[in-house]
Amino acid sequence: MAGTFTVNLLKPVTSVSIIEDHKVLQNDTSTTVEQCNNSQPASAIETQLSLKQDLHQQKAELKQVCQTLNNLVDKLNKFYSDVLSTHKEQIAKLSIEIARKILMQKVHKGDYEIEPIIEEVLKNAPAHQELVVHVSPTDLAQCQKTQQDDPNGAFASIKFVADTNIGRAECLLESPKGIIKSFIEEHMERISEALSKME
Repeated sequence: MAGTFTVNLLKPVTSVSIIEDHKVLQNDTSTTVEQCNNSQPASAIETQLSLKQDLHQQKAELKQVCQTLNNLVDKLNKFYSDVLSTHKEQIAKLSIEIARKILMQKVHKGDYEIEPIIEEVLKNAPAHQELVVHVSPTDLAQCQKTQQDDPNGAFASIKFVADTNIGRAECLLESPKGIIKSFIEEHMERISEALSKME
């Protein structure tokens, strides 16, 4: 009767196969049997044949285990793909919600700089004259300080206005050719749409 095998693996199984060499096994066995016939008693031959049968049985059992493992790997891979494709939208929404909470915590703590946000909006401004930037009353002081510290900088010709409708770390730029907004919720929505369209 064959014993039970226990295999401990350090990594996940991706595929399993058995290397078989019937010719070597048959040649080795026939040589052993011939040698036994010539020089050993009948009990030794029976022992050799019993060992050969046990080996064949163990190989057959191991082959079946390998086939079962391969089937399980295929099923797990298919399940993983199905879960990802089925829940892609929920995963994207959850990711955006986590990012939103982290971002809002940083804004609430004042752990941000308003200048890069305004500079990004200025890059998209169609004109660089008669610009009015609406910021939160909290961010207005920092914008005015930046103007004073660098009178010839990017904010030199901008008029900053405190606007209670604008949140912290947000701004709205008015120019003769239109309005450009930089609102956190709008950024989050655009990122969410981009994630949901990804394959």
